[in-house]
Amino acid sequence: MSSSDQNAPRGPIDSSRVPRYAGPATFARLPRLDEVGRADVAVVGVPFDTGVSYRPGARFGGNAIREASRLLRPYNPAQDASPFALAQVADAGDIAANPFDIHEAVETIEAAADDLLGTGARMMTLGGDHTIALPLLRSVAKKHGPVALLHFDAHLDTWDTYFGAEYTHGTPFRRAVEEGILDTSALSHVGTRGPLYGKQDLTDDEKMGFGIVTSADVYRRGADEVADQLRQRIGDRPLYISIDIDCLDPAHAPGTGTPEAGGMTSRELLEILRGLSSCNLVSADVVEVAPAYDHAEITAVAASHTAYELTTIMSRQIAAARDARA
Repeated sequence: MSSSDQNAPRGPIDSSRVPRYAGPATFARLPRLDEVGRADVAVVGVPFDTGVSYRPGARFGGNAIREASRLLRPYNPAQDASPFALAQVADAGDIAANPFDIHEAVETIEAAADDLLGTGARMMTLGGDHTIALPLLRSVAKKHGPVALLHFDAHLDTWDTYFGAEYTHGTPFRRAVEEGILDTSALSHVGTRGPLYGKQDLTDDEKMGFGIVTSADVYRRGADEVADQLRQRIGDRPLYISIDIDCLDPAHAPGTGTPEAGGMTSRELLEILRGLSSCNLVSADVVEVAPAYDHAEITAVAASHTAYELTTIMSRQIAAARDARA
């Protein structure tokens, strides 16, 4: 075996030899991190949903996404790339967080993210509820400074508190702005819709620096125009993408905790993400998949393909940077 073969990324199990429904359900049937020693992109689960305000169950989301990802294949024609050949992508297992102490859980998630990012990997995180975005952003900001944020969600998630609690799935991005870990010149929500507590919610959100692309905007303007607008807003800044699966309409993602009518299609979400392939994506998450409310894995399949597109973007950029150094 040549040295180049030895250094080549280890990809998924060959589905022509082992049926897709057999064997451990790692993401896309990729190797575990402990099997390869290092990863350029670490796929990691965070089975935590103590921060939810309505239907629980997102703690089971990561493994549901992994199960649905068995059908992913190694070549992504939409981006003309083989992400698992361009970079070493590995499943890093789960971050075990205390479900009875939200402050301790947030600290645990941040510390575990610090360890993974410290190896040089980018993170593709599978939630879990949206509370986990805050410790992940804290960790990413330690490495990159304040980052641009694209937040795909039916909801703003910039509220101040629920029942006096500072950490919930509806507050992570207010906390992140307050802590100075976001680049407030490059923040956008995408897919928002539905009732609010009052107009002040929008006023407060705007003061924090967020732009809003509603699901109706996506419908009227189309995915390509929306992606172009987002690229212009982000520029070449380090970018973090956080995707609450409820940005999709309940027809496309019934398995989630706080569904809202009138959302994007899975096709629109995937096309927007593909349009962001030139952005400097440093890490990402997909959260709020609650499989107890899912039907025929509709939600988990959408989430697995979403994570696949994000992983492809990161793998392409890692390979391009490596080639530029060569």
